[in-house]
Formats: sequence, structure tokens, C-alpha cells
Amino acid sequence: MQIRELTIYRLRLPLKRKIRHASHSRSDSENILLSCKLADGTTGWGEGVPREYVTGESISGAIEQLAEAAISEQLQADCGSWLDAISMCLDVRLPHPVDDSRGCHGNALRCALELSVLDAYGQLFNEPISAVTRHYTAAAPILATNPNVRYSGVITAETSMRERLSAAKIRIYGFAHCKIKVGMHDVDEHRRLASFRRWLGQRIDLRLDANEAWRAGEARKRIEPLLPFRISSVEQPVPHDEVASLAEIRRELPVLIMLDESLTGEHDAHCAIRDQTCDLFNIRLSKCGGFLASLRLAALANQAGLGYQLGCHPGESGILSAAGRHFASSVANIVYLEGSYDRHILREQLTAEDVTFNYGGRARAIERRGLGTTVVPEALARLATRCQTYQIN
Repeated sequence: MQIRELTIYRLRLPLKRKIRHASHSRSDSENILLSCKLADGTTGWGEGVPREYVTGESISGAIEQLAEAAISEQLQADCGSWLDAISMCLDVRLPHPVDDSRGCHGNALRCALELSVLDAYGQLFNEPISAVTRHYTAAAPILATNPNVRYSGVITAETSMRERLSAAKIRIYGFAHCKIKVGMHDVDEHRRLASFRRWLGQRIDLRLDANEAWRAGEARKRIEPLLPFRISSVEQPVPHDEVASLAEIRRELPVLIMLDESLTGEHDAHCAIRDQTCDLFNIRLSKCGGFLASLRLAALANQAGLGYQLGCHPGESGILSAAGRHFASSVANIVYLEGSYDRHILREQLTAEDVTFNYGGRARAIERRGLGTTVVPEALARLATRCQTYQIN
């Protein structure tokens, strides 16, 4: 079966409340949405979240990048199996700027494109996208079958009253893990963490995310006073251009270091392994270039003896939430899992199916074919603007 049509949309998802961290704040999420229609009319959907401060991508840049990719010439394979569909996705080439030394410009577009193709063919083959992990050779060392997964809570930088309310909700909701955003200016983090540990209780696993807030020379003195609160890891404490300093911090401090903004693809992963700058990868499907690229990153971490979490971008719709669920349910040894916050964050849902986790962050694997989600036409009309349709001949 061949692809006949590809359409890219500009998607704007209003959030229930502003989300703040050390690098940015937002009241809505601008994403890209792609639909992929097969010759029999089967339609798959994919989503990407361009973030200029992470991979240098923008919404308009992703739309222009697809226009320049001669995509109708790259999606002409007649796919009769998962191996055919995987091969076609791997062969897609997107134009890159000359200064893209890390190879991450276009990751959000690639993610959206790849998911739309895999969703369409998953529906055709009557299998969930999680089956891709089983058919992709590079993922063999990390293949698993996880019928149930468990997500962690997140507390962003807010007023003291709202933070206390968020902590109460997380405790009442029964989460086992919680990530706390740190690194805001003029904030007493020691006092703040003492409050969180008291509010959340002694059993919950706490980790921090600094979003590049601290310079290399100050990171240690910022982290060390927080260690008595039993912090399990610190995510991206320094800017990417100072990431090499984390090798020394790892040797000096008894806490796991996780890379996020400095982990956008295989180039970053190989550098991290070579330079010993981290203990954990934060893999996000959109940031890292899609389902297949994220599988390769998890396999690389596994081979190097490192851990990995599956993260997410705030403001993902049910499409990326579902994709993350398929990844989590088919990959072994994910240390932490983020995502599926849909009902808790978004003012309006794009998909008919509710992919939000349940009490305690628990959720079941999605067994429906493809992504297992259906885009609501009325929601699409309100939330998205169609930018361009490409005929695949």
C-alpha cells in the first residue's frame, strides 16, 4: 500500500495554566501536526513540538523545511510490512542548515512525519505502533513487553501557594516519582526543597530539573546543599555549551546527572558517552527525532551502561502522548516516565480518546491499532490551521 497524501498543520493548544521553568514560560503550545493518507483512505497522524531554545527549530521553519524536502519523491514505497514502512522512514532526508553540527535541526518535523506514517501503516497492518520496536533490529537489546507503565508527576516554578497545592495533588494522587523545576532567579532553593520534601513525604522519589539555569562554575554549590533532601538526579544543570563540566561534577557529587537539552540525537549521545558527562539520557520523541531515533538512543544508553527516561514536552496532544505510551510499553528499563498529562494540562483535547494516566500515574499499554487515537474533526478545525497538502504520486 502506498501513501497518497500528506498534510501539515500548524497546531495551537491552549494550556490550563502557565508553565514556567528556568529557560522559558508558556501559556499555550505551538506544535506541528501531520496527516498521512494511504491509497485506501486510511489516515495516520503525527505530532512534533519545535522548540528554538532546544533544537533551534520553529513552527514556520518546520513548515518551510518540509516544503524544501521534495517529500512526495521520498514517500513512494509500496509498503506491505513493518520492515517496509520502517525502511521508508529511515530513508527520509530533510534539508539542514549548514551550521547544524549536532544534526538535530528538523527533529520535530521528522517525529511528526514518522509518527503519521507509522500510525497509518499500523492501522493497515492491524497492529499497535509498539510493534515497531519488535521489528526494528536496532531496538532488539531493549525490547520488552510492559502491559502497565507508571508516569511521574512534575512541579513547575510557581507561586508558593500554587506549589503547595501542586504538591498536595501529587501526594493525594499517589505518585511514586516527582520532578521539580529549579534554577529560577532569586529563589531560596534549599528552603523550597525542604518544603517539598515535607509536603510530598519521605517515600516519594524526588529529582530536579534546572533547564540549563546554572553556569559551570556555580553548579556544584547550587546542587550540593540540596542533596540532604535525597535527590535522585539533577537534569541539565548547565547550558549545553558548558556540558563538558558535568564530567567533573559527576565525580564530585553523589547524585545522578541527566542530560536533556544536551541530548538531542546520536551525535550528542556519542559525545556524552565519550566524555562521561551523564548517568541518564532524557529521551523525548519530538526533541530526539521520532520513535525510531529514540529507540536507537535508548539502545546506545543501554550499551554504554547508562540509564534513560522517556520525557515529554509540556503541551503535547493525545497523539504524542499515545506515541510515548507505545514506546514505554515496548522498551525495557526506563528509569522515569513523563507524559500523558493531557487532561491535567490542556484546555481542549485534540483526540477522542483520553490518554491521560490514572491514579498514581499508572496507565495500561495501548493495544488499539496504530497510535490508537482518533483526531476529532471539530477540535482540529478550532485548534489547527492547514498549511500545505502534498500529493504523493
